Amino acid sequence: MSDSPQRQWSTVEQIRERFDNDVERFSNLETGQAAAMDSPLCTRLIAQAASAVNPQATAVLDIGCGAGNYTLVFLQELARRDIHCTLVDLSRPMLDRAVQRISLQVNYPPVALQGDVRELDLGQNQHDVILAAAVLHHLRSDAEWEAVFRKLLAALKPGGSLWIYDMVEHDQPAIHALMKQRYAHYLEGLGGVGYREKVFAYIEQEDTPRSLAYQLKCMSYAGFVDEVVLHKSGCFAAFGAIKPE
Repeated sequence: MSDSPQRQWSTVEQIRERFDNDVERFSNLETGQAAAMDSPLCTRLIAQAASAVNPQATAVLDIGCGAGNYTLVFLQELARRDIHCTLVDLSRPMLDRAVQRISLQVNYPPVALQGDVRELDLGQNQHDVILAAAVLHHLRSDAEWEAVFRKLLAALKPGGSLWIYDMVEHDQPAIHALMKQRYAHYLEGLGGVGYREKVFAYIEQEDTPRSLAYQLKCMSYAGFVDEVVLHKSGCFAAFGAIKPE
């Protein structure tokens, strides 16, 4: 999380390379992504919310799917195998692991799309549920944020829902500093000062999160309704919204 307006961000290729080498860390349902606060809790909350809003879902899209944890937990909540899963990630090794794991839980082979959500065709009115965990913080400009939310809305069927878990900034500087300090303490508790510095270094290089308020407004402007915050802790939040019928 940056305190400076001057940043040299990682390219898509650099981000892809880091994730290519980090598959195992993203494959644990018990710990989730350990560097993200309350990750296992939010994985389950999002799965429960998505299955409550769309209990008859037959198609799920997971963007930035990683090793597939969010789709796997969603499938557990639905307790059905007749689900069409579309998986999107920059990293081919991540996609391969996600396909391997999810194929065991559904009747249909998952569709795997390698690429950047800003560039991929996600279809129109195709998905009941979209999951987006720890991916949107790679968006840069206002135009990109607005375009991606419009694209996600278009990809959902009427009545479908979008669920996000991600890092969030804070628009008020004092609160931003407070929450960054809380996150630093959390990371130190996991792995000491060295681990904290490692995580902060790649956040500074790669990530451009926006505030929760900003993202909720983007959802509303794109055409989503019934925006809801499921959980927020420090620099991370789980939230969602619905496409009107």
